[in-house]
Amino acid sequence: MRTEDGLAPAGAARPRRWRTVDVVVASVIAVAGGVVFWAWDQLWYVTDVAFAGFPPAHAVIYGVWLAPGVLGALVIRKPGAAIYTELVASVVEALLGSSWGLSVVVYGVFQGLGAEIAFLALAYRVWRLPVSVVSGAVAGLAAASMDLVYYYGEWRPDWKLAYVVVVMASSAVLAGIGSWALVRALARTGVLAPFASGRRDPVV
Repeated sequence: MRTEDGLAPAGAARPRRWRTVDVVVASVIAVAGGVVFWAWDQLWYVTDVAFAGFPPAHAVIYGVWLAPGVLGALVIRKPGAAIYTELVASVVEALLGSSWGLSVVVYGVFQGLGAEIAFLALAYRVWRLPVSVVSGAVAGLAAASMDLVYYYGEWRPDWKLAYVVVVMASSAVLAGIGSWALVRALARTGVLAPFASGRRDPVV
């Protein structure tokens, strides 16, 4: 039983063990995400020239790479869902031939951890839009921090700051709001019926 605001009642048991359906659906989300990742890699390179005047602005499309982790967490509602979906999506991306090679798998780990933190901080009890937005933003912070270490270390300080802000904003919107909206839409179709996210209180 859940309350109208999407919170489990005080003292209510919340099963944390993954079921077979959890693994299957999380894997489907991850594989689909990995294919989108690979396609987004191509888009990133194609659009690079459009942001030559101010490279940090290129990160406006970055958030798609953070979406599987947030989406997986919102659908499955179990500890580790964000890490699992983001990591597997990154493995699929690497297998499809990412131009960044196996480094994307390392990114998947840290991006998944970033997305997981927001839900963990609230003990996996709250699945509302603000938490989804924070999840996307923190995942974006993790990704942007790695980028500044591995790729953009020579940038001016103001460019670095702008890049972090744009990545976090993109991730908050595309991964945070986008995933939340997608779960609500899927819940209305009934396909999420096996999950708490598909019942009356879908990430309200």
